[in-house]
Amino acid sequence: MHFPNRAAAGRALADELRGDRAGPHPIVLGLPRGGIPVAAEVAGALDAPLDLVLVRKVGAPDRPELAVGAVGEDGVTVRNDAVLVELGLTWDDLSTQVEHERSEIERRAAALRPARTRPSLRGRQVVLVDDGIATGATVVAAVRVLRRLGAGRVVLAVPVAPADTLARLREIADDVVCVLAPRRFVAVGQWYDDFTQVTDDEVRALLAQFPTPLADEDVVLDGLGGFLFVPARAVGLVVFAHGSGSGRASPRNRAVSSALHAAGIGTVLVDLVAPGEEFDVDLLAGRLRLVVDRLRGDHRLAGLPVGLFGASTGAAAALRAAAEPALKVSAIVSRGGRPDLAGEAIAVVDAPTLLVVGGRDEQVLALNAAARERMRCHSELVVVPGAGHLFEELGTLEAVARLAADWFTRHFAQPGGPGRDGVRARRPR
Repeated sequence: MHFPNRAAAGRALADELRGDRAGPHPIVLGLPRGGIPVAAEVAGALDAPLDLVLVRKVGAPDRPELAVGAVGEDGVTVRNDAVLVELGLTWDDLSTQVEHERSEIERRAAALRPARTRPSLRGRQVVLVDDGIATGATVVAAVRVLRRLGAGRVVLAVPVAPADTLARLREIADDVVCVLAPRRFVAVGQWYDDFTQVTDDEVRALLAQFPTPLADEDVVLDGLGGFLFVPARAVGLVVFAHGSGSGRASPRNRAVSSALHAAGIGTVLVDLVAPGEEFDVDLLAGRLRLVVDRLRGDHRLAGLPVGLFGASTGAAAALRAAAEPALKVSAIVSRGGRPDLAGEAIAVVDAPTLLVVGGRDEQVLALNAAARERMRCHSELVVVPGAGHLFEELGTLEAVARLAADWFTRHFAQPGGPGRDGVRARRPR
C-alpha cells in the first residue's frame, strides 16, 4: 500500500482516529513542515483546532544523531541526564548548540505562525501528527516537550512507521495510532507516490483554514485567579460560580466546561473565594459582577452573550449577580443549586434559568421547586433520575453537561426566551 500524497495519508489516519481514540475535544498538532498537511486532514475530520509544535533536538557534539535533549517553545528544555552522564557531558557544555536551536525555533515560529498565538496545552487532549517516522527521535522529543508544556493525554498519530519503532514509542505516548507498520522500512518517502517538500507558504495557508481560539490562557480577573477558554467561532461565554469549598480546579465544573467548549461556548472558571475566606453569597455575587465587567472590556470577547453556571451555593450568587440589570446576563444554569439563598433577588432575575437537580437530592429538589414558584423569568426545573447532590453517579454529570450546553446555545441565539407561562418540569433526554 502506498499513499498518493500527504492529504490522502491524513484522511486514512483520520479514519483510524475516529471514535474515542483521539480523546474528548482534542487539539491536533502537526510537526512542520511535512506533518502539517496530514494534521490538517485529521483536524478537519475530528472538527478540532489545528496548530503546530516546534521542537529541536539537541544532539551529542560528536554524534549529532544521538539526542541528549531537546528544546521547545516558551523556553521549554528537556534533558536526557542518563545520556549526558554516559558521555561525560553537562548541559552547560552544550550551551552554544542549545542557543542555536532556540533561535531556530523562534525563527520558525515567526515564519510559520506569524499572526497566531500558540494555544495553551495545559490539560488538553493532544493528537501529535507527522507524515511518518523513521527513527522516532524527533517525535520522542516532541512528546516530552508537550508534557512540559502541560499537555494531558498525548496520542501520537502517523500514517507509516517501522513496527519496532512503534513499540518503543508506545512507552512514551498515551496511545500510538498508525496506518502502516511495515517490518522492512528504508525511508518515509518510499510509502508516498508524491512526497514533495512542503513549503512555509503551504503551512501558513493550511493553518489559516483553522481559526485559533479567541483566548486560551490562565487569567487574573480583579485579583481572582482563573482559566479562560474561548473556542473559535464561539457563540457565547459562560462564567462558573462555584459553591463553598470549591474552585476553578473542580473536576465537575471542568467536565461541564469541556462539554460547553464542544458546543462552541467559551468558559471562565474563577477562584471566587480565597483560601480560608468565609463564604458569603453577596461577596461572591459582587465578584461575579466584577469578572463579567472585566470580560466585557476585553476586545477579543466583544459582542459575546454571557451566561452564568452556578453549582450548589454558587447558584445563589449567580442569581443575585444576574439580578443587577446592567449585567445583562443572557442565561443561567444551576446544578444542584440553592436558589433559595438568593433571597429577594430571585424574583428580579429576568434571564432564562434552568434548574438541574438530582432525583435523589430530595431536600434540594424541594427547595428548587419552591424557589422556582417565586421566579418571574422563563425557567425550567429538570430532574436527573438517580443522581445525588454531587452528580457522581454514572452518566449523571454528562446529562447535566448536555442540558447546560443545550440551554446556553438556545438562549444565546434567542436572548430573553419565552415568558413564565407554559413552563413545565421535564426530564433530560
